[in-house]
Parts: sequence; structure tokens; C-alpha cells
Amino acid sequence: MAELLVVRHAQASFGADNYDQLSELGHRQSELAGQALHEAGWVPDRLVTGTLTRQHETLASMGFSEQPETHAGLNEYDFHDLLSVRFKGDVPDPVRHDRKTHFRTLRETILDWQAGGLAGARESWRDFVHRVEDARNFATKTDARRVLVISSGGPIGQLVAASLGAPDAQMMSLNLQVKNTSLTRFFFSKQAFFLHEFNATPHFSSEECAKLLTYS
Repeated sequence: MAELLVVRHAQASFGADNYDQLSELGHRQSELAGQALHEAGWVPDRLVTGTLTRQHETLASMGFSEQPETHAGLNEYDFHDLLSVRFKGDVPDPVRHDRKTHFRTLRETILDWQAGGLAGARESWRDFVHRVEDARNFATKTDARRVLVISSGGPIGQLVAASLGAPDAQMMSLNLQVKNTSLTRFFFSKQAFFLHEFNATPHFSSEECAKLLTYS
């Protein structure tokens, strides 16, 4: 069977005016992830990313200079929009800048979104589910045997939840576990798609590198 290896983008710029770019640490995380694949002899024969800058920067810093194919279904849900809708355009400062408050509030917001709330959001939960599935089909309808994908926590959580037939709420529990530059591996064929490995970070296994692990 063929392999689909999905890597979450490296650390972005949390709290900055432009979140969609890697931090200095994010570039280092990406280098380590690329090095781990190289040392394992895992060479992709197809590259796919979303359209976000932080995804493209992750791939480049992993050491891949080839131009990837892109699919917007691999992009993160627009959490800025969802939070803005929830708070009617006035998102509290702690939600924007304090990590613990942000992710606790984000979890509550996504669960509401999944249940049909947040009317007026640019994207519905069902639209998100459908575009992630479209991206999965795009990445796996191929003769390639090793497909490397760079995506984000939400789509990765949804890919895993869907592959396991899990309820909607499980997607967010998975989403919040996904570490920056973690490796989630699926096996696929024309008839099958199943999870083999979730959220692995062999490149952070040493005591020194473990200090570089982040979740956002």
C-alpha cells in the first residue's frame, strides 16, 4: 500500500499581527523534521501543501526545494473568524494573547460550531469537513507511493477522526494534541484508507531537542 505522511506546520507566530509565518523556532523544528525523514530514508515522490505561508515555509525549511502541489482543503479553519463571530467582533485580549485562555476558548468555540452554532461564520462545519475530504481524495488519487503533505492541526484532527469513524467532537480533542511538525501516517489504496501512526515526533526524542517541542 502507499503512504500518506501528514506533517503539521512548525510553530507559527502566536499573538503577532501576522500569525501565518514561522517563528525562528519553527524553522528549527522544520529542519529537524526534514533531517529525521532523511535519516530514515523516507523520500517522498509527491509533495502537497495547503496554501498557507506557514505550511510552505515548513516544507522549505524541511529541505524540500521543489514546488509542491497545493489544495486549500489542507488549510486550517479560520479561527480568527470563528472567535470574532462568537464575540461579535470584540474578542477579549486574553483570548488573543494568553495561550491557555485562547485554546480553552477555541475548544468551546469549535464544539459550538460543530453543533450548528456561530451563524454568520465564513465557513460552516460541514463545509470544513467536505473540503478536508476533498483534500484527502486529491492527495491519495495518485500513482505515487510516498506522499508528503504539510497541513494544520484542524485538518489533521479531522483526517484522523474520519479514518476512525469517530464522532465530530473527537476531532477537536485530536486537534489540540497535534504537535508542531509531528508526523501522522496513513496507508492507502484505491479501496482503503487507514491510520497507521498519529502525532509522532522522533526528531524531538533527545533531551536537548525535547525542549523545542510546541503545540501552536
